Amino acid sequence: MALSDLSSTLHTDQLKREIRGLWWPLRIARAIRRELAAGGIYGIQWGDPEVWTPLRFIRDRYVLPFIKPEHTALDIGCGGGRWTRQLLGFNRVYAVDYYEDLLVEFRRSFRRYKHVTAIRNNGTDFPGVPAQSVDYILSFGCFGHINQGLISSYLANIRPILKPGGNAVIHYSDKNKIMAQGSGFSDNTPEEMRALVRRHGFRIIDEDTTTMWNGAIVHFTI
Repeated sequence: MALSDLSSTLHTDQLKREIRGLWWPLRIARAIRRELAAGGIYGIQWGDPEVWTPLRFIRDRYVLPFIKPEHTALDIGCGGGRWTRQLLGFNRVYAVDYYEDLLVEFRRSFRRYKHVTAIRNNGTDFPGVPAQSVDYILSFGCFGHINQGLISSYLANIRPILKPGGNAVIHYSDKNKIMAQGSGFSDNTPEEMRALVRRHGFRIIDEDTTTMWNGAIVHFTI
């Protein structure tokens, strides 16, 4: 199913189920797992980049090498902050999401980090982020659930805020893979994603079309 707009409640419904639980023993067990795994960060149930081998590979290849203490980073579709916590070594971090319920959870987990700013956007924009101020952009788990029209809008809005020579790393759905052919994943492929990225004037530096079972990674710059 390709998501045609931002009305999907996919992520917020999952959050509500996670908080509510099915019955109190399961809720307690989930709470314990979350606290032990990542200090209570929502979303870690889909894989911890510090533990699960494919995600650790993505982190080590596409995230950690770009962290510089004087640079600014931005996480698109931050959710509960599963990947935002990998960006804490940057001088400033913007965490952007469309869903206020997720940002409430995010702020709960990251309130002690004064250099992290949570932003609710209108779907594909970056309110309050200055032009050419961001050195590194990451999105994991967001572009896999939005259609190409929204992806194109995001790419158009990335261009003004990314510094010349800055880096963007995007995880997206690959419908060539069986695990991405179920409900909730958008219709996209590496060929289509390359065309979108290049159409907006970016230069592709690197790709990974094999590590993730439901998608692919594209790394590009201006």
